[in-house]
Formats: sequence, C-alpha cells, structure tokens
Amino acid sequence: MNSLVPLPVILPLLGAGAALMFSHRPRAQRLVSFTVLTAMVVIAAVLLVQADRHGPQVAWLGAWTPPLGVSLVADTLSALMLLVSAVVTLAVLSYSVGQGMTGDDREAPVSIYHPTFLVLVAGVSNAFLAGDLFNLFVSFEMLLFASYVLLTLGGTATRIRAGTIYVVVNMLSSTLFLISLAAVYAATGSLNLAQLAERIETLPSPVSLTLQLLLLTTFAVKAAVFPLSLWLPDSYPTAPAPVTAVFAGLLTKVGVYAILRVQTLLFPDSPLTDLLMWAALVTMLVGILGAVAQSDIKRMLSFTLVSHIGYMIFGIGLATEAGISGAVFYVAHHITIQTALFLVVGLIERRAGSTALLRLGGLARLAPLVGLLFFVPAMNLAGIPPMSGFLGKVGLLQAGLDVGTPLAITLVVGGVVTSLLTLYAVAKAWTIAFWRTPEEAHETAQALPSPGEEVDQRHPTVTMVHHRGHVHAGGTAYATGDLEEARLVRDEEAPDRDLYQLLRDDALPDRLPRAMVLPTAALVTFSLTFTLVAGPMFAYTDRTARDLMQRTPYLEAVLDGADR
Repeated sequence: MNSLVPLPVILPLLGAGAALMFSHRPRAQRLVSFTVLTAMVVIAAVLLVQADRHGPQVAWLGAWTPPLGVSLVADTLSALMLLVSAVVTLAVLSYSVGQGMTGDDREAPVSIYHPTFLVLVAGVSNAFLAGDLFNLFVSFEMLLFASYVLLTLGGTATRIRAGTIYVVVNMLSSTLFLISLAAVYAATGSLNLAQLAERIETLPSPVSLTLQLLLLTTFAVKAAVFPLSLWLPDSYPTAPAPVTAVFAGLLTKVGVYAILRVQTLLFPDSPLTDLLMWAALVTMLVGILGAVAQSDIKRMLSFTLVSHIGYMIFGIGLATEAGISGAVFYVAHHITIQTALFLVVGLIERRAGSTALLRLGGLARLAPLVGLLFFVPAMNLAGIPPMSGFLGKVGLLQAGLDVGTPLAITLVVGGVVTSLLTLYAVAKAWTIAFWRTPEEAHETAQALPSPGEEVDQRHPTVTMVHHRGHVHAGGTAYATGDLEEARLVRDEEAPDRDLYQLLRDDALPDRLPRAMVLPTAALVTFSLTFTLVAGPMFAYTDRTARDLMQRTPYLEAVLDGADR
C-alpha cells in the first residue's frame, strides 16, 4: 500500500474541519487552506513520478480483505489530473483571497468559503483516485454538495435561480447514477472497477450495452456533452469569478475523466464509439455557434467550454492510442486555459464593472496587463501555433486522419471549423472590449432602442439597422430577432452605467489588487509550460494511453494478491 495515495482526499477533508474550527479567524483559515493545497501539489507530483516509473499506486482502505475494501488508485492518468487540479485550485484560492474570499465579501460569510472549497477539492481528488463506481458516486456527491453552496454564495436572485437549475439537473443525474450502480451490481456482483473489467466481458451483449449506456449518459451530464449540456451556460456565469473558474476548469473534466476511465477499462471493445463521435461533433459545433452569438464574455466562455469538451470526447471515441493520448493532453491543457480565462474575466469585471461587451471598450489602455493576460490564453484556446492548444488539436486531428473512416474525417473537419470559430469568438471579444474606445462603447449602448423608441440613426457615427432579425450597432451585430429583444439586450446588459460613464464619474477602482493579478498571471504562465514541455508531455500521455488501452498494469496493480 502506498500511504501517499489517500492524502489528496484526506488532507482537504481535515483542512475543511480545521477551517470550520477557525471560522472566526480568517488568517488561520487561509493558512490551513494554503498549507493543504500546497501539500497536495507536492504529493500529486510525487505520485505522478511514482506511477510513471513503477506503475499504478494502490491503497486499500477499510479492514476488509481486498477487493472488498475501498480502493484508491493513482495511475499515470489520475496522477496527472491530480497534479493539474492541485495547481489550478491553489491559484484559484489565492485569487479568491485577493478578491475578498468569495468574490462578494459583503454578501457571504467568510467562514463558509474555505471549508466548502476544500470539500470540493477533496471530491475532485477522490473522483480521480476512485477505484470503484460507488466511491466515484460518493466523489460526485461531495463535489456537487460543495458546488451547490459555492454557486449560490451571496444569495442574489440570479445566483439562486441558476443554482436551482444546477441542483435539479445534478439531482437527476445522481439518481440515474444510482440506478446505474444498482444495474451494474445486479449484473456482476461487484462495483470494483478492476473486477468489473473482468466480469463485464462475460455478460451477454445486450446487458453489457445497457450498462454502458446508463453510465455514459450519467457521465455525459457531468461532462456537459450535448444535448445534456444546456444547463451549463445558464449556471456557471452567475457565480463569483473564482467559483466560475474552478467550475469551468475542473467539474466538467471530472465527467470526461469518468467517461475515459469507463470506456478504456470496462468497455474496451465498445460498439458505441460511433455514438461518442457523433456526440463529440455536435457538442463542438453547437457549443461554438452558441459562443459566437453571445455578447457577454462569461457566457461566451461558457459556450466555448461546452464546445471544447467535444474535442476530448472525439479522442475517446476514436478508441486508439493516438486518440486517447490526444484526449488526455487536451484535458490537462484545457483545465488550465479555461480556468485562467475565467480568472481574467473576473479581473475585467473588477476593473470595468461589467463583462457585457455592450458596455466595454478601451481596456487595452485602461488595463494593459489584463489585456495581455486575456490575449495569451484566448489565443491558446483558439489553437494558434505554436501554443499547446494548437498542438493538442493537431494530435487529435492526426489521430482522426489515421483512423480514416468517413465519420472520423467528418470530425476532423468539424474540429477545424470549431477552432476557426473559436478564434472568431475570442477575437470579437478582444476587439470590442479592448480596442474600441469607451466613447464608442457608450455611443453603441445609447443607440440601442429603449421601450417605445424605434430603431433609427441616433448618432452621426452610430447606425442602427434592423435586418433579417439582427440589430447592428456600430458594426456589431446582436442576434435579437425583433425590437423587443433589442430592448431587452439594452435593459439587461447596460442596466445602469457603461464603462464610459463609470470613468466619467470616477466610479472605478484605480488599480486591481495584486493578490488577484499575480495568481492569474501565474496560472497563465503555467498554461504556457504545456507548450514548452509539449514533447515530454506527449511522451507521457502516449505512455498513459498505452497503459489504458492494454489495461494490464491497472488490473495487475489492483488485483495483485486479491481473491478474484
């Protein structure tokens, strides 16, 4: 037994208890949280090296004879996920402290944030290490319970409404997960993943297919695979910036991880690979089309999050070593990129008072460092060479070309189109928010019609045209459908004052807190290391994919000495 394996779960749970004890001592809470997460980074790095050199590291918990106990397994896949998630959560914690713990310290008690955040971290870690399906279910419930609290911090009407949708969707998926567990246990007599890998092979094909469909549907909800992703764009953008960042970076990837683990370990010769590939294609295209249509940066990034889940499912659906390797690389890359972008959006909101493109302009001059911090991960997300986003996409597209089936080629084309549209979406946001002047943003906002007004030329430099269901203001198109929706855009996205008016009234902070900027810059820098070490990183993910496809290292490590 490797005594390090349980620590990424135990330490944050102990830290959550200690943070509750120090509920009236914020400095002590911060010390506990930073100590726990720093220790997790070190432990995850050690586990990664051990798993890569010596094979999967296994810990059996409880007083039962294996394989009846609870098993935690750190192989090369779970160790990589642990390390990336530990680095990301440490950066998010630092950012949230700089922002006031919760992103809104006047609305939420400080004592709630640290314990809940650490429980979330424990749930994510337990999901990556879980060696049986029931423990994976417990992991999802831990992180979901914590996410319910974090999502509704502050108790505003918007957050409560979004939290209600989030709770209902995840309660339904949890119920489906329980049904899946019951079906798996009834068919096999076990929930241990290593035992299931042996026993599912002996089941009749219809039974095996049913179990696979149940599990994939459950995890597709968690991973936000279309059409089970409609809840995400309405839920994530309402939370405080650090909460949205950790949700976007980690929670959907836990679902992707579960799909990857189940597909490679339990259903290696799956007849559903074509279904996964079609789901990947639709997820990529629908998500990115939704992103292009958005006029708020948070919602735009939420849709790109959904879209890029499609790349990961694409690699899993190919069911080849190259496809799995590309998917693992892209998951690790995307966790850092998506988290960094949402942290930058929090900086934009703090500096400019809004994330609605209708209200923004001139940020390149007002906050040049924020502009750089947005530009770098945005271009990485879009896949600009030679960044890791480009390398990850090339790996996946090459894997698709190697398979060479019509469906695989279609997905390759879809991946290229999605990448180009991602570039368009982030470039549009950059151009509007950073390059146009605050005066131009103000003129555009004022040009949108108020209730009772007709669309006309309201300003010599701003032309409003209603054509084929779109409102065009100053060269920017808003897909509103009709004038009533155009008024709604104005009322919701420019409720009080835009950036020009806030600057005129001196109602914005002079500078951003360093405690928010530094963690964001550190995470952006960390995301660039994937480009610098792309060669060794791909060699690592190739070894990971080989072990996942062979299954033997995992099975031998878990079942060695156990009564099969």
